[in-house]
Amino acid sequence: MRSSRLVSILLLLQARGRLTAQELADELEVSLRTVYRDMDALSTAGVPVYAEQGRAGGYRLVDGYRTRLTGLTDGEARSLFLVGLPGAARALGLEGDAAAAELKLLAALGGDQRARAGRLRERFHVDLPGWYRDADDTPHLAALAEAVLGDRWVSVTYRRWEAPREVERTLAPYGLVLKNGTWYAVAATRDRDGTRTYRVSNILALQPTSEAFKRPSDFDLADHWTRHLAAFDARRITGTATIRIAPTLVRRLSDFGDPELRRAAAGGAVGDDGWTRAVLNIESVDHAARQLIGHGTEVEVVDPPELRAELGRRGASLVETYAGAHGT
Repeated sequence: MRSSRLVSILLLLQARGRLTAQELADELEVSLRTVYRDMDALSTAGVPVYAEQGRAGGYRLVDGYRTRLTGLTDGEARSLFLVGLPGAARALGLEGDAAAAELKLLAALGGDQRARAGRLRERFHVDLPGWYRDADDTPHLAALAEAVLGDRWVSVTYRRWEAPREVERTLAPYGLVLKNGTWYAVAATRDRDGTRTYRVSNILALQPTSEAFKRPSDFDLADHWTRHLAAFDARRITGTATIRIAPTLVRRLSDFGDPELRRAAAGGAVGDDGWTRAVLNIESVDHAARQLIGHGTEVEVVDPPELRAELGRRGASLVETYAGAHGT
């Protein structure tokens, strides 16, 4: 809408001081002709805007002029917590609201405050996904966010780990959590008690509904997530293994993405031979074997015997596959 665009131009000039017609066109994603018409409209409406000529020229407001048109819309207000997290705002479908809210906040600040805010944005950046991995593909995240904000049921097709792999669920989404670049939905279902956690990238299809659910008055998303993580770790860790770690590997552990092994080494004892004897939390024999086999002979399992046997079996299989092989 033109009225919204005129307000945006006014706030941009107030926040940034001077902008060329091309900069305004790029910012608002309109043509230069549209910018020229909008500037004429602002002048006609009595806004003290003028153009400076020359290479360093552009549009400016008369010094000291400030608009009070800084009220936030509902969408802009609810996106405030995402200002400074453009990736998350974009994924949730709130990028435009977050940008508009940030612009209005900047316009409401004094000159020195705006300069300090600008320095913060220029000098700090949040990049959530971990190294060597792309962010999950989440085509249904924006629609799910709308359902979270509107307290609306959604029908989904969800891919899970166990059979049957694809299931149909009707969810009451209480909240969304972004952890290490991965989005999770905390939701209740029609046919099950309590809340469950769903990885948003595993939602294969989503159909919004117009039916509202009643959100529990005592539900606290941050508190729920903390308790969920603690319970998950309690279920995940099923036993321990006693291992010996070579000093060469201990020195390199800070470069590896294996926090369990780092914690085990940090709490271990260094023997006379320089090897560290440690206790490692494990999820299962199979998982521990896959976790440790990549370290080769720099890790030796002392106990339990079934883990030693599994690593021996996998090692023998590798030898059988590669010993004496010269390609085909």
